[in-house]
Amino acid sequence: MRKIRAIQHGAALLLVMWLIALLAALVGAFALIARTEHLQGRVLVRGLVAENAARAGIEYAMTRVAATEPRLQWLPDGRTHRWRYGNARVEVKIVDENGKIDLNQADTALLTQFIRAFEPDQQKAAQLAAAILDWRDPDSLTQPAGGGEDADYASAGLPYGAKDGEFESVAELEQVMGFTPDLYAKMAPHLTVFSGRVRPDPAFASAQVLDAMGMDGAEVVARRQQWNPASGLPPPTLPDGGSLVGGSSGTYSIESRAQLADRREAVLRAVVRAGGSTPGSAYTPLRWQAGD
Repeated sequence: MRKIRAIQHGAALLLVMWLIALLAALVGAFALIARTEHLQGRVLVRGLVAENAARAGIEYAMTRVAATEPRLQWLPDGRTHRWRYGNARVEVKIVDENGKIDLNQADTALLTQFIRAFEPDQQKAAQLAAAILDWRDPDSLTQPAGGGEDADYASAGLPYGAKDGEFESVAELEQVMGFTPDLYAKMAPHLTVFSGRVRPDPAFASAQVLDAMGMDGAEVVARRQQWNPASGLPPPTLPDGGSLVGGSSGTYSIESRAQLADRREAVLRAVVRAGGSTPGSAYTPLRWQAGD
């Protein structure tokens, strides 16, 4: 009997030890889960803080670009404006859409010269420019440089064919025959569908666009960005005497990049038009992209 009781006591002790080990494992697991959720929550919260700071950059840019006081005004010509919002460092670039090439209005010559900045081959650049015109024109006649109508798209394995209508967004360019994702990514920042201009305004155009217009893009941009509206000095001019300070269109591309003290970063890219479509709003979003 004593031996039986000893065995029972030993089994009970072993069971208790196993239960203690199990409870310790459960407590550890719950602690690990709680820690993980805490870290995830912190990351989400910091992400929201950074995104709100980037959003504030867009709101602030619209205030500054509309300012009538030269010391406060931001010129929408692509230069970087730095600002602090709480503990966040915010960098904002704002570009008037009039400084970009309008896919629905630009002619073959301008498009060809612009594409050559990214595709040096003259013949290939001319074919790509022609493909843009064939995409937007209503006829079924292929451009002299090649282009692309429905039969050409079918031959290339693209069943949708040419649109035969205006571009509704710059992103449509990815569907045009011959344009690769890499080429589109390089060209897109310089293109628009909102200006309605045959030629961009040099006051806001990038160096690549200015080069396509027959100017020295780097020199013009450098001259333009050396001038500060608050300086009291006369605005710079083009070699032909044209002004390098234009009247804003009210439609802008804005990139706002916010970085917190812990290096958490958020980026917003938007195309907005001044004047809200709803009461109390300062602008109407035409395009909105969060993140790189």
